[in-house]
Amino acid sequence: MLRESPRLMTSSASIHPTALISPRASFGKGISVGPYTVIGDQVVIGDSNRLGPHLVFEGPIRIGKNNHFTGHSCIGTPPQDLKYHGEPTELEIGDNNVVREFVTINRGTVGGGGRTTVGNHNLLMTGVHIAHDCHIGSHVIMANAATLAGHVDIGDHSTVGAFVGVHQFCRIGVHAFVGGYSVLTRDALPFVKTVGDRNDAKTYDINSIGLERKGFSADCIAALKKAYRTLFRKGFRLQEAIDRIRHEGPLTEEVEILLRFAETSERGFVR
Repeated sequence: MLRESPRLMTSSASIHPTALISPRASFGKGISVGPYTVIGDQVVIGDSNRLGPHLVFEGPIRIGKNNHFTGHSCIGTPPQDLKYHGEPTELEIGDNNVVREFVTINRGTVGGGGRTTVGNHNLLMTGVHIAHDCHIGSHVIMANAATLAGHVDIGDHSTVGAFVGVHQFCRIGVHAFVGGYSVLTRDALPFVKTVGDRNDAKTYDINSIGLERKGFSADCIAALKKAYRTLFRKGFRLQEAIDRIRHEGPLTEEVEILLRFAETSERGFVR
């Protein structure tokens, strides 16, 4: 049962009197809960989180430390899946994330492993939707109204542009850049710029400027560019291209990540 909270302002918490909080929720130290925020059963919130105003949290959820939910979002709501019939599934969110207005993040489904996860140091801009059984890495930027269907994996340090739609079971690789308004029905390669609508989506070389800004060396970027040219511009079949890249080198850690991603793609990847 939810209850209206008494005014609580101590060194460990500040909870607005209009917040409705379940006695089965638990909190760390130094949190603040804004007006009209609703926190349900089995919600576990770590230290130094700022919540609200006008938020809804439905458990089971576990939230780490130092996150900022700015308001008008629904976090941990049931999956939008007709196969879901109230089974106990969960959402786990890490540390130091910023979740802007009108974001929705759903819990998992039994068929998808039962968990949706969001890592650390992510920025989820206004209107982002993360569906059931998605797994978001760390240092990810999702711009306004980017939308993930179920079972989507997003690698660390990737950027997903505004109004991007991602089909179920797709993957976005580490340090990938997906341009605004793109619709992905296949995987987006790591380190690569991917832009376009459904079957018209295309790759546009290694994201050199973005990688330079993140501190990647010129040699590292040159090795990725060479591998990319072999994958896409020399007319080889996929396995032939991969074998040639591994034979000719340089086989840096980043190139190996790119090749492993291509080899393990179940839906195929945007080319």
